[in-house]
Amino acid sequence: MKEIKETCYKGTRILLGDEKRDLINSMIDVLKKERFVEIQIPIIQHQELFKNKVGEENNNLMYNFKDRGDRDLCLAPEYTAIVQDLAKTYFKPYKNVKLFYVQECFRGEKPQAGRYRQFTQLGVEILNPEYEGWYLVNLAEKLVKLKTNKFKIELNTTRGLDYYKEGKGFEISCASLGSSKQVCGGGEYEGGIGFSIGVDRLMLIKNEL
Repeated sequence: MKEIKETCYKGTRILLGDEKRDLINSMIDVLKKERFVEIQIPIIQHQELFKNKVGEENNNLMYNFKDRGDRDLCLAPEYTAIVQDLAKTYFKPYKNVKLFYVQECFRGEKPQAGRYRQFTQLGVEILNPEYEGWYLVNLAEKLVKLKTNKFKIELNTTRGLDYYKEGKGFEISCASLGSSKQVCGGGEYEGGIGFSIGVDRLMLIKNEL
């Protein structure tokens, strides 16, 4: 897969080739077999939705702007906060709502290997769940294994995202990625359980199968 940076805003790139799409499609196949349904979410969101949810660091990295109606909007830095609100509203009457999404996220990161200002997040959420957290960890492990067998799972880690219960969850990391080693993170929040995979970061790993 070829990466083109000419004409691009710092921290973004043009990708040429189908390697990334093939990996995403393989993960979607796994999720569909587990009866997850895709949800597509707008990238333009109200700033208020993320206030006191995504942690101080991510708040400072958000791309905030005002529209012509002087409303405070942003480009979505992540999507669990959005799905969490749906658990309290649209999906409130339902149990075990299994959703996944493949979305672009925007954060004003300092660009470096594995850290981009626009990146693709594959998210998996179960709303109002009766599932144990282990189901989610095992599913995340299965998806990461589509790219590599060399990774480490850490439980009860501090995630820095305020909506996770006790601020803790689980993370999957790959030492071969150096300082940007985390490829997956998730946990339990009010109304659901979920995790997300940084697809672009996972793509940096050479096939280690």
